[in-house]
Amino acid sequence: MLSNKRVQELELVMDFEKVEECFKEVSSWIENVGRKRLKETISTDDSLEMLVQVQKQFKEFDLIASEYCRRGQEALKKMDRWEDFSSVDVHPYRVKLQACRDQLEEFCTQLDESRHRISEMVRLYEFFDKVRRGICCMEKGVRN
Repeated sequence: MLSNKRVQELELVMDFEKVEECFKEVSSWIENVGRKRLKETISTDDSLEMLVQVQKQFKEFDLIASEYCRRGQEALKKMDRWEDFSSVDVHPYRVKLQACRDQLEEFCTQLDESRHRISEMVRLYEFFDKVRRGICCMEKGVRN
């Protein structure tokens, strides 16, 4: 039984190396591209037209970023069975795995928040634009 458990642990270490390789690509993209692009979306211009343009660019980025999030989540999901192993030999791998999960979760959360924030800003700007046009029409009517 002990031998079988040790073989399973070794198999998990080999699986981890495959997952780690996949996650390195995802992690590298998050750090070198994803986070920079998210920071760019924080500052937006004051016009509806510019905000709609930012939203369009963000949607293109969002498709790519969501794909990286999905790939990272799939890779990490393969390691769910690690939760059953508490061996000292496996512990360093579990720590690395948790760091990967934390990084991915943080980025995906920031992506969701940015998506929501931009969408809400566009809606607000559209609303204020309608109100502004309505006030202008009322002022024209009062003048005539």
